[in-house]
Amino acid sequence: MVTVVARRRKGYTHEVEIEGGHTMVIDEPREAGGGDQGPSPTRVLAASLAACTAITLEMYADRKQWPVGEVEVVVGMELDGAAPTDFTVTLRLPKELSPEQQERIRVIAAKCPVHRALAADTEVEIRERIELV
Repeated sequence: MVTVVARRRKGYTHEVEIEGGHTMVIDEPREAGGGDQGPSPTRVLAASLAACTAITLEMYADRKQWPVGEVEVVVGMELDGAAPTDFTVTLRLPKELSPEQQERIRVIAAKCPVHRALAADTEVEIRERIELV
């Protein structure tokens, strides 16, 4: 199990501690009532999808010894209010890859854990609890 803790700083600004000694600040933009001290949770979700996709395809390419160089993954996210409704993932790959390699990378990239969690809502269970302190 991985533990992540969000602690309120001020307003909607939260310092988030991620197991392993990592921290980040997450907030809402000013137009949503936040202080714009960091990305919003939904933007962090899009960033997680981009990073996970990139890492997944790079690991696969490394195992196959395919030269992918400086991979870029661009994620576009459509919102309905504050809720994400649609993601477009663009893989920027070197033109030297064959069409077969490109297609295989596209298929593998879509198997990253974040993509799978977002695409298959029946596979992920979220349980809510309350702890009084």
